[in-house]
Amino acid sequence: MRDLKIPAERHPEKARRPDNPQPKKPSWIRVKAPGGKGYAETHKIMRENKLTTVCEEAGCPNVGECWSQGHATMMIMGEVCTRACTFCNIATGKPPEDLDAFEPGRVAFAVKKLGLNHVVVTSVDRDDIEDGGAEHFAQTIRAIRKQSPNTTIEILTPDFIRCDPKVLETVVEARPDVFNHNLETVPGLYPEVRPGARYFHSLRLLQRVKELDPTMFTKSGIMVGLGENKQSVMQVMEDMRAADIDFLTIGQYLQPTPKHHAVDRFVTPEEFKAYETAAYGKGFLMVSATPLTRSSYHAGDDFARLRDARSAKLGR
Repeated sequence: MRDLKIPAERHPEKARRPDNPQPKKPSWIRVKAPGGKGYAETHKIMRENKLTTVCEEAGCPNVGECWSQGHATMMIMGEVCTRACTFCNIATGKPPEDLDAFEPGRVAFAVKKLGLNHVVVTSVDRDDIEDGGAEHFAQTIRAIRKQSPNTTIEILTPDFIRCDPKVLETVVEARPDVFNHNLETVPGLYPEVRPGARYFHSLRLLQRVKELDPTMFTKSGIMVGLGENKQSVMQVMEDMRAADIDFLTIGQYLQPTPKHHAVDRFVTPEEFKAYETAAYGKGFLMVSATPLTRSSYHAGDDFARLRDARSAKLGR
C-alpha cells in the first residue's frame, strides 16, 4: 500500500529526477500558516464526509485564508491522478479505486453544511475511465443543485483528451455556472511541464463549451515563472480570446518539492499588474493576475464581478 505522505511514493515517476534548487520566496508571496476556528471547522467537515480537496493535495498557499472563511475546493474522483505534470503536487500513478458512486452526495452535503454561496469542484485526471469522469462531474453538479439550489457552481475539469468528444456535452448539459479548464502554461513549455496534454486540444475544449452553450461562463488560467516570456503570455491571451474565454487567471508557479519543475523566476507584482491591464485590453470580462492567484482563490467574489461585467457589457 502506497503512503501518499511520502514524496517518493506520492510521485514515483519523479523519484529519479535530479533535485532542482528551491529559491527563497520573496516577501510578496509569503503567507500565514493555516489555523483558527474557521479553518478547524472546515477541516472537520471535509474529514467527516471523507472528501478530498485540491487545497490540501496541491499544497495551495491560500488554504489558511480560504478555509478560515469556510471555502474549500472539492476534488472528486480520488486523490491519485493518471497524469504526471511536472508542476503539480497531486499524487500520480494508477488510481487504486473505481469512482465512488456516493461521492456526489457527500460533496453536496458538505456544500450545504458550509453554507457556500459559490463552490468550485475540480478533479484528478482519470484517463483509466472511458468518459474521463464526465458523468461523475454531471452527477456532482446535479447533487449540489438539489441540496443547495441557490449555490452557484464552478467546475475545473480535466481535458478529456482520450474520450469521445461527446462526453463534454454530458458536463455542459448539467449546467455549471462556470466551466474552467486551465491551459497552465504557454504552448512551448507543454512537452516538459504538461506532457500528457495538448495545448490546442485544451483551447478547443473551452471553445467547444461556448459553442454548446454561449451563455455559460468559461475560464482558464496559466502559471508564470516556469520559463515563459512576456510575448508568449500575450499570445496565450490572444488564443484564449479567440476561443471566447471570459475569465483569465494568472498566478506565480511555486515549486512543491525539489523533484518538481524548477522556478525560473519570481514575477513581480508590477509585472502581474501589467498582465492584468493587457488582458482587460484584449477583451476579457474578468482578470485575476497576482502572485497568489489560483483558479479558485476568491472565486465567489470573482464570479459576482464576472456576472456584473457581462450585464454591463450587454447594457442591462
